[in-house]
Amino acid sequence: MTPHFTLEEMTVTQVRGWDNTPSPEVETALLATATQLEFVRTLLNKPITITSGYRSVKVNEVVGGAPNSAHIKGNAVDFICPKFGTPLEICIAIEKSPLMFDQLIQEGTWVHLSFAPASRRNVITKTKTGYVAGLTKETRNA
Repeated sequence: MTPHFTLEEMTVTQVRGWDNTPSPEVETALLATATQLEFVRTLLNKPITITSGYRSVKVNEVVGGAPNSAHIKGNAVDFICPKFGTPLEICIAIEKSPLMFDQLIQEGTWVHLSFAPASRRNVITKTKTGYVAGLTKETRNA
């Protein structure tokens, strides 16, 4: 798809046994997402490991994803970049960059990044009690 991301990486999921083949429309979205991830890789200057990319509707249900998840449309990935730093450090770097994204979520042990057309630059942190807006000092220590 791009110099550093393959279709296989963009469709990786923890769930086995369910068809997770993207439609041609979703493949187009995955190409756009992979293209944006090239910027993230350049920003972090380290390899990125995608832990969850595209999810078919059934796979999304099995993993407990939101019914309107950007993963279903090929607009989102969950990833880590341990050679750069923690998911929080990754989120801080992305938030400070000019990258246009829809949602950036510090999920604790991974980063969720979506490139849905809205491009809201919505930054969220998962805490022990739920999700809160931003990457504030208070939420960073949760």
